[in-house]
Amino acid sequence: MLLSKSKYLLGLQCPKQFWIKIHQPDQFPEISVNQQEIFDQGHEVGQFAKTMFPEGIDIPEDDFIGNLKKSKEVLKLGKPCFEVALCADVLYSRADILIPNGDGWDIIEVKSGTSVKDINVEDVAFQKYVYEKCGLVIKNCYLMYVNNKFVKNGEVDVHEFFTKEDITERVDELIGTVPAKVEGMLKLMRTNIQPQTKIGLQCTTPYDCPLTDLCWDFLPEGSVFELYNIRKKKAFELLDQGIAKIGALPSSFKITDKQQIQFKGEMHVEKEKIQGFLNGLQEPLHYMDFESFQTAIPLCDGGWPYQQVLFQYSVHVNDQHHEFLGKSLDCQKEFYLELKKVLGSTGSIIVFSKSFEIGRLQELGEMFDDMDWANSVIDRIVDLRDVFFNFWYYNPLQKGSCSLKKVLPAVTGKDYSELAIKDGKLAGTMFLKGYADEKVCADLLAYCGLDTEGMVWIVGALNGFVR
Repeated sequence: MLLSKSKYLLGLQCPKQFWIKIHQPDQFPEISVNQQEIFDQGHEVGQFAKTMFPEGIDIPEDDFIGNLKKSKEVLKLGKPCFEVALCADVLYSRADILIPNGDGWDIIEVKSGTSVKDINVEDVAFQKYVYEKCGLVIKNCYLMYVNNKFVKNGEVDVHEFFTKEDITERVDELIGTVPAKVEGMLKLMRTNIQPQTKIGLQCTTPYDCPLTDLCWDFLPEGSVFELYNIRKKKAFELLDQGIAKIGALPSSFKITDKQQIQFKGEMHVEKEKIQGFLNGLQEPLHYMDFESFQTAIPLCDGGWPYQQVLFQYSVHVNDQHHEFLGKSLDCQKEFYLELKKVLGSTGSIIVFSKSFEIGRLQELGEMFDDMDWANSVIDRIVDLRDVFFNFWYYNPLQKGSCSLKKVLPAVTGKDYSELAIKDGKLAGTMFLKGYADEKVCADLLAYCGLDTEGMVWIVGALNGFVR
């Protein structure tokens, strides 16, 4: 069995995750639609990067033995080459791009992120280590990543889209640590004993671990990880001390006023403050929610990498429901024009977590030279989340969260469980993949519609609480 670059990076994050990947791979859940979209975008960025080197030779990935053979043949040509695979004993690595440099080569690793991360340097250090064991001379190492200042105007220029950063010095500082890391992972590959790695910060850093359900299932209801606004590091420290439940926190543990409400484990309602919030709402009430998608490579002129591209809204006003769902990936102008008709010029606009909607409205105003309208809408926005963020209402069912997905069932008993699409990320991904599909469109309308109808129900329930 080979120790590949991807497995090596798993091992750096968590020995237990690494061991399970080797010995019990069936324990890994199926890749989610959202995760697959991340992989697909990364592949798209990688393919686009290759166009920077038109003389480059691409090596096919579908035949392992043939790939190794082809890689050796291509290296002899002294031209830029992509996906070169080399094996040194049981170590296996493929570099995104190798560029000839005199009597040696430069490594260019391509990432779809917008900066250099420590794990990227570890990635390239492993590549250089394997390549040098195979006899290649590696002179320089670069990371090529997405330039988040890029704005599309016509065809995307590959040279402007990417930022190329020299990480040679950082790789050289790190490469001396690779042999010991490799040896430790090879020992794990050979043993049938699963390492007993405690849960910790590595569960989400540098990537979210897919085995959370497996490793975190021992935590009780009301665990310290549910304590509002607690730092993960502090929660892990408590767990190491044997304190797993919020109710078991010692008197010496300092908690905030909001955490004190949660600590009591009871329903909490501050009627006067909720009444003040409700009194501030001005008819006609507009309940509004937006959905967006993101792509690394912008699709439309004026767009930028990972722009939140609006494609859907839902607005409940009085007893009417207005909704918009784009019929193409370039639908922001139609979105803007239809939204203007629906919102009118009077009445509160109720959203949940206002920063997203405000940011998108500002972008629409700039995009269509209509900042007066955008600012007038923003001035009418009221954030329903404030009631729960300020703990004027708290139900233990929220588990320390003030997100709509937790608040709605806690307040109304209704939730998203029956929907095919249950979160905004999946909504954006599904629109990208199937905006012309009738079933996908129906699922999107149901999801976004519940976001706004749910706010209607919540405000109705709050009115009931204060009466």
